[in-house]
Amino acid sequence: MGKVVAGVAIVCAAAACAAAAVTVSYRMRVRSQRHHARSFLLEFQEACATPVARLRQVVDAMAVEMHAGLVSEGGSRLKMLPSYVDQLPEGDEKGLYYAVDLGGTNFRALRVQLGGKESRVIKQEYEEVAIPPELMIGTSEELFDFIAKELTSFVAREGDDFQPSAGQSRDIGFTFSFPVQQTALNSGTLLNWTKGFKVVDAIGQDVVAALQRCIQKRGPEMRITALVNDAVGALAGGRYWNEDVMIAVILGTGTNAAYVERAQAISKCGSTFPKSGEMVINMEWGNFWSSHLPRTPVDETLDNETMNPGEQGFEKMISGMYLGDVVRRVLLKMAQEAALFGPNVPRKMLEAFSLGTPDISKIHADESSDLKVVGNVLRDVYGIQNTSLAVRKIVYEVCDTVAERGARLAAAGIVGILKKIGRDGTHSKDVGSPVHPESGKTVVAMDGGLYERYSKFRAYMQAAAAELLGDASKDVVIELSKDGSGIGAALLAASIAKNRRK
Repeated sequence: MGKVVAGVAIVCAAAACAAAAVTVSYRMRVRSQRHHARSFLLEFQEACATPVARLRQVVDAMAVEMHAGLVSEGGSRLKMLPSYVDQLPEGDEKGLYYAVDLGGTNFRALRVQLGGKESRVIKQEYEEVAIPPELMIGTSEELFDFIAKELTSFVAREGDDFQPSAGQSRDIGFTFSFPVQQTALNSGTLLNWTKGFKVVDAIGQDVVAALQRCIQKRGPEMRITALVNDAVGALAGGRYWNEDVMIAVILGTGTNAAYVERAQAISKCGSTFPKSGEMVINMEWGNFWSSHLPRTPVDETLDNETMNPGEQGFEKMISGMYLGDVVRRVLLKMAQEAALFGPNVPRKMLEAFSLGTPDISKIHADESSDLKVVGNVLRDVYGIQNTSLAVRKIVYEVCDTVAERGARLAAAGIVGILKKIGRDGTHSKDVGSPVHPESGKTVVAMDGGLYERYSKFRAYMQAAAAELLGDASKDVVIELSKDGSGIGAALLAASIAKNRRK
């Protein structure tokens, strides 16, 4: 009996030792994998680093590319498109004005009643309409007639609070956020479609004339007096409320910037200058590129797999469309090479854009000691259960790295514009700069959900701008101009009408 008991004891001891060995082996493997993930993270952080010296190189490159793009067509990755807007709203506009905003799968009709300096915006209304999918691949006539029909219906519901001034027609500002070659303030030829549109017969057409014909066919006396994109609209919307606004930047799903430039600096426009001596430039800055941008192999892979490889390089590093997918790709690499989330790679993590920028914003906002929100996002998006705190910390740091890089590069882009127009504090404002507000301040109007809703991105951007500007930062204000791009086209129509009456 004693021998049996002893034998059982020996077997149990052996089993316990084996189990302990397995446990130790597992822990060592997990520790090794976590070390591998941490090493990859450190390598990625190093590649994404944006020290001030590097950001200053980006600032200089932006200013140089801006100059080159103003001198000749094709002279720069920046298109630097003249908008033909040479007078921005001043706040004393009066009357009823409309805007049509076509920038994606929805379009928006907006009306605003303006009361001059004292009352400003008395009332505004808007209506958002989904564009039927078949019209996005149909004919030009079908698309613009649908917009005209919905606009006419919107006008018919005007209400007593909206009244045109005596003798005033209903003028429209048309925000059209697709690539156009603008030839006048109210004329532009469509170059190509993006965002899922494929209305082939509209390419090469004047989009203002196409919409105007459909409006006239439906009866209301309305005329399109301004064609703008969202960045120019944001600049007009910002200037209406603050005369110190000289720059507008869109940071949302996509990104762009517009600013006020001296007309004489726009060499490619010839020698005919507007009376104001200034013109708003639509930079199309998403296509900016410089060897000084901290691009990683992850960015290169993302770029190669997009519909436009080699284009929109700046946008792919700073905009809401791409930040989440950069994070996903880093996490996927860690999952594949370091088993960050266990032996199996979550299947959905293989899907491009399955992690959105709103998701990384939630992760980044998690200030709990156990990073519970990080775990919840991983569970909800990828079905990853029971992550350790160490894993959640790595995920948090990846989000922080990608957001900080994007925000600091956006700040460098803004300071590059300030440098180009002589407002970055490095030289006299009197040299090569547009007319200066009496306050001596320069305001940058920001629009877009990324800037508005991603608080840590916004804080990183503001801090980097202050770092780059130094003492000059006291004269530069970067502020939210919510929905400036929406109302901006209507305000431009009002400004044009006011100047026409002079």
